[in-house]
Amino acid sequence: MPPFHKLGETELFRGSLIQVASARFAGPDGIEFERDVVHHPGAVVVVPLTGSGTVVMVRQYRAAVGGELLEVPAGKRDVDGEPADVTARRELAEEVGLRAGRLDLLARFYNSPGFTDEFSFLYLAQDLQSVPSDRQGAEEQHMTVEEIRLKDVPAMIANGEIVDAKSIIGLCLAMRSTEAATA
Repeated sequence: MPPFHKLGETELFRGSLIQVASARFAGPDGIEFERDVVHHPGAVVVVPLTGSGTVVMVRQYRAAVGGELLEVPAGKRDVDGEPADVTARRELAEEVGLRAGRLDLLARFYNSPGFTDEFSFLYLAQDLQSVPSDRQGAEEQHMTVEEIRLKDVPAMIANGEIVDAKSIIGLCLAMRSTEAATA
């Protein structure tokens, strides 16, 4: 049987960040079907870990959920051709005013592959130094920066204080990384 393959797509909407399309596919059995697909330029996620065992996070309003979420710094890959690690360093400085002396790639993942091609690069940032921040957009202008003890993260995830998937992935991998480094 041949694999799934794309037959084509029609753009339905183009915004400043995403493009929405209706795409046609054929399955291994030849049966055709349609899916809505959201195209996204991709993102970076950064877990800034201080020398004292805290993680620098942001609490910001998210319009799609109608409320504030506690998240690790992140941003879209909106500069054409910019390497992901450069974007991560830029976003870390813009959002929380930090520069990483050390930036390690922990993971790469699709955020929600059931409907979007958004792909994220997740970094652990260490050896942090303060730099001027340059927050962009209404949400960032009003967000707060918080330091959370890494050892408190499991309870915060369990009790619903941290519900953002990229942050949960990043924080869990950061905990695993620091445990491996001290073992």
